[in-house]
Amino acid sequence: MKKPKIPVALEGYPFIGLAALSTLVLAILDYDCSALLALFTTAFILYFFRDPERICPEDEDVLVSPADGKIILIEKVFDDKFVKEHVYKVSIFMNVFNVHVNRAPCPGTVTKVQYLPGQFFSANTERGALENEACALTLETRNYRKIAMVQVAGLIARRIVCWAGKGDRLMRGERFGLIRFGSRVDLYLPQQTQLEIVVGQKVRAGETVLGYLV
Repeated sequence: MKKPKIPVALEGYPFIGLAALSTLVLAILDYDCSALLALFTTAFILYFFRDPERICPEDEDVLVSPADGKIILIEKVFDDKFVKEHVYKVSIFMNVFNVHVNRAPCPGTVTKVQYLPGQFFSANTERGALENEACALTLETRNYRKIAMVQVAGLIARRIVCWAGKGDRLMRGERFGLIRFGSRVDLYLPQQTQLEIVVGQKVRAGETVLGYLV
């Protein structure tokens, strides 16, 4: 039998606990306004670290979104950092109200994990995309296609969490990390990919179909 899962990311527990403790102390000291503000903060942090279950499509070649948010970029580029080939680059921007748990777009084996130190500019800008701190996972599919997933820090997001390591086998929709407090995820996909998305479209991690590996 499948065990029930608390729908909150483990990394959020310290923040939630500290905010809840502050709320309790302020309430005991009769600082009503401050306690109310702390209670609101606690509720927001709990909401931010939510980790709902998602139902993935079962088509064999389908690619699902790795993040909740909005598509801000789709372009053809030559990727000289991760997969070393011509690709579609798809960028998904997450604001502070989106779910921030990231999921694998398709089944594959992690062949490389790269941490890239950098700055903390706004993640929805070109400068942020080029210069911000990032963590990149390269996946190899069963057909030996290479896909890179890059978690990019932002102006507020200062902590990238990646749970996957080299050699790990990920399933479609499986959680592989999160970014605290707003940022973006860049996908580098083979140019043979049949994309089914447009710029400005809102997507959900593990559920929204981005396209198909033809």
